[in-house]
Amino acid sequence: MHIDWASLAEVGIVAAAAALTVVLLVAFALVGLSTRSERQVDGPDGTHRGAGTTVAVLCVLAAGLIVCYGLYLIIA
Repeated sequence: MHIDWASLAEVGIVAAAAALTVVLLVAFALVGLSTRSERQVDGPDGTHRGAGTTVAVLCVLAAGLIVCYGLYLIIA
């Protein structure tokens, strides 16, 4: 039995990077949603409260796409 250690290490590194990316995207989504509840008026720098929601939606969408692509690779 022969184990290709280089390929195994590559798969492990890619899996760890993908997991870290998904966790960070979900964390950024939560931060984006938490800005919504802090104030009900525009921020001092002119940012709208909808910007946090937009960032949250984009982060969750990106995380979902990464997960779906991983499932596609496993199933196909």
